[in-house]
This record gives sequence, C-alpha cells and structure tokens, in this order.
Amino acid sequence: MANKESFFQRLFGSLIGGKDADAAKKKKLKSIAKELSKTRFKFYKAGSDQALPLLGKFFYELYKALSNCQTLFNSQQNPAYYKNVVIANGLSENQKKLVETLSEEAIKEMAKSGDFAQVKEKVKADIAAFSAEFDQAKIQMIDGLYHKLLLFKSFCTFDFYFILKKFDSTLRENDFSKSPKFNPIDASYIAEDLKDFLAVLYALPLGEDFTDLLQLMKTMRGGNEPIKSGQWAKIASRLMQIKTSRVFEMIIQLTTKDPLYEVSVEQKFEQIVEDYIEKTKTEAQTTLNKLENALKNSKTDTLLNQIFGTTGITSLQNYTDEQSAYFVKKNLGGFEFTKPLNYLKAFLLEYVKREVREYADLVLIRGKWTTTPLSAEMSDAYNSLFEYSEKITAFDKKLSEEDGEVGLKLKTLLPRADRDKEAASIIKTTLKDNNNLAKEYIVGATKMLIVFGKNTKLLIEDYQKQRPELMTNWKELDRFAETPIKDLGVNVYKKIYLVVQLMQSLIGGGQG
Repeated sequence: MANKESFFQRLFGSLIGGKDADAAKKKKLKSIAKELSKTRFKFYKAGSDQALPLLGKFFYELYKALSNCQTLFNSQQNPAYYKNVVIANGLSENQKKLVETLSEEAIKEMAKSGDFAQVKEKVKADIAAFSAEFDQAKIQMIDGLYHKLLLFKSFCTFDFYFILKKFDSTLRENDFSKSPKFNPIDASYIAEDLKDFLAVLYALPLGEDFTDLLQLMKTMRGGNEPIKSGQWAKIASRLMQIKTSRVFEMIIQLTTKDPLYEVSVEQKFEQIVEDYIEKTKTEAQTTLNKLENALKNSKTDTLLNQIFGTTGITSLQNYTDEQSAYFVKKNLGGFEFTKPLNYLKAFLLEYVKREVREYADLVLIRGKWTTTPLSAEMSDAYNSLFEYSEKITAFDKKLSEEDGEVGLKLKTLLPRADRDKEAASIIKTTLKDNNNLAKEYIVGATKMLIVFGKNTKLLIEDYQKQRPELMTNWKELDRFAETPIKDLGVNVYKKIYLVVQLMQSLIGGGQG
C-alpha cells in the first residue's frame, strides 16, 4: 500500500504544486501522526516533535541485552573468521577428519613415510570424499547460516550507545550498574540514527528460527551463551511488532517532514561453500606441487652430480632463465625448457664428443658386425646426436639480442608490448614457437640417445658371451681401446641412461 501511496503522492504533487502541494503534504503528515498515536508504542510526541524517554528505554534494553553479542563481534574483525567458523560448524565428523588429512602438515608427513605416487592418489581420494558430502541441502544450510550471522552481527554492532548518549549525556559505555535517566529530545536529532537502525532491523529475518545461530555463537564464545534463546525470542517478538506497526518509519516521516520516506534495505547473499571447497582443493594441490618440485629438484641435482659431477651447468648463452625473466615480468610467457636443453647441450658437448665418440669409433668403424641393420641403426643415432648438437647451437645463436634473427625481433618488440597488443601477441607466438622447437630437439635427441644406449647394452651383453653373435672381432677391438672396451661400454651406457632419466623427468610436464 505504501508504494501505491508514494506513487500517487508524487503524481499529485507534480500536477498541482505550490500551496495545494504543501496542503496535501501537511494533510498526509497529519494522517501519519494520527496513525502513530493509535499504536501502543509511545516513543514520539508529534506536537512538539520530541523523541520521548520510552524510546531511549527501548534502545537501552536492546543495548543491554545484546551487549555480550556486541562484545563478541567487536572482538573479531576478520571476515574470514566468520566464514571458517560457520563452515566448520556444518562439517560432518568424517569431513573434519578429511580436512586434517588434507592439511599441509599432514600431506608432508605422509610424503615422508610413503611412496609419493600413493600420497597423490590418497590426497585425490580424500578431496573427492570431502567434496562429495557437500550436497545441495548442506550447501544451502551453511550459506544460509552465514548470511543470517552477518545480518545478526550488523544488528548487534549497531551503535546503540551513540543514540543513548543523546537521551542521557551521563551514560557510560557498557556500564549497566545503574539505571540511566532519559530525557525528551528533539526527534530530528536522531532521525538519521533511526534510519540506520531500520536498515539493520529490516534486514533481519525475524520470522526464521535462530536456534542454529545462537548455538553457533555459544560455540564462538567457548561454550557460554552470549544471549539465551528465550531472551532473544522476546526481543525478536518485540522487534517484529515494531516492524509491523511501522512506528519508526512514521516518526522519521514526521520529524523529517517527508511523508514519502520508506526504508531502503540492500542485501548481498554470499555463497561461501564453493569457495571453501575450491580453497581446500587448491591448498592440497599446492602442497603436492611443492613436494613434487622438491623431489624433482632433488632428483635432478642427484642426476646432474652423477653425470657431470656438479649442478652448475652452463652451455647456452641466450635460451636461459635470465633472458626468460624479461618476458615473464610482462606476463608474455617465457622460455620453458631452458634447463633440459642446457643440460642436453652440455652432455652432447662434454660427453658425446669424447667418451661416446671413443666407443663409437671402436664398435662402428673398427667393429665387424654380423648384422648390418643393428650397426646402421646405432650409427644413424650416433650421427643424429651431432646434428642435434649443431641445431641447438644454431637455435641458441638466433636468440642473441646482438645478432640473432629471433633475439633482435624480440628485443625490438619488448618495449612496445605494454601498450601495443599486436607486439605482445607476436612475442607470445614467437616464444611459443621457440619453446616448441626446443622441446622438439630435446625429445628427438633423447630418442637417439635411447637407441644408441639400447644397442650399447646389447653389445655389452654380446661381449660377455662365450660365442659373440653381434661382433666377431672383440679381442681385436680390445687391443685398440685405451680403456677396456667392456668398461668403456658400461660407462657410456650408464651415462646415457642417467641423461635419459634426467630429460624424461624435466620434460614430462614442461618445466617450472
């Protein structure tokens, strides 16, 4: 009805204006005063436009009854706390146990005593079990309780004391040891305060059951009730009467001389469960990623020491982490395979051109094979390794900012990337193309190492036979070898095996 009156009042005012409009306004205000006088709440005296002591008493009783709730809410300002406490309240016993197993500490502890692959599967299963218990009913229950808690918090933390000081200037905050003495005051003095109060009051779902909320607050207060359910029920009943009678709205209309005033309430319903589930998953996955990277780095360092005797390997000048950093800072991507390509190039330079060449010269040039296909396969793989070494050198040189075709292009485009979308797009595409090429070289060279290593293993086994089947002149080759050919072959095979392991571990899912 209020909306219709407002519409017609506005329409009436726009049509007649002047004295007639003033008269209509006064008539409406007079009608509101008459309606207010018929209510049971004697909070306001229309003739003198005064807020009466009974209004101060009303707010004082609320202030006193809600003081423990107000203290509880004011002691905790972190919004995340309320989300966590509501969600924790809604978890089943099984979910609480699962949350503990998904914590960073628990996952790290599992990783110490178990196979990491099994740990990953266990975490994955626990996440699935944890998420599965959040059916639609539970999600609505938790989100609904959180919404109600926020509304109740806004109501309880309303500044009652600020209003009450206007009725009794001697009143002390949170001091209920003696009864205050309230005096009539000019109602316009508290008109804005009443508007603020109605905003939090009208947002409260007074018709709902508050048992779950009061129990939650008891938990938040360490088992002590900030307000008893019977006491809140009486307060809620009176507040509903205030709301239904529209007594405060009428007081505001009269004291502000605005018969069109209506309470404006804005509410936002925040859904917290989905974010919580995602956060739990993300944190568990982040912990797994950290552990996996640590294991990977540890394995990488071990392999590097076994292959090169050091972890400080540098063989490329341009396809490096340092050069990549310039692009990463601008969110353009970067060089993704710097480490494996760097290690591979170092191995091709330092080992393939020495030990592997020494072994290859013996078995491929001086060796007398009984089967041509195997020797051809091993020879092709060996020659391919040198080709890959040259390709990687040329690839790295092209990325030089001084005289490299690709490097100069990237250097020219980079300063424009912040303001020029086309320049940024070209850089991203160029980086992607070069990363694909780097990966192609790593994968291709690794395949050739596998082929050469497989044939080396066959030759080692053949050497140990009483009657060799692949090579007919092992004794002759032994005389030419500076290192016993069997030992040389074993060393070559071991190093190739370690490098293949290194490449596979780094290239499996890209490179961090």
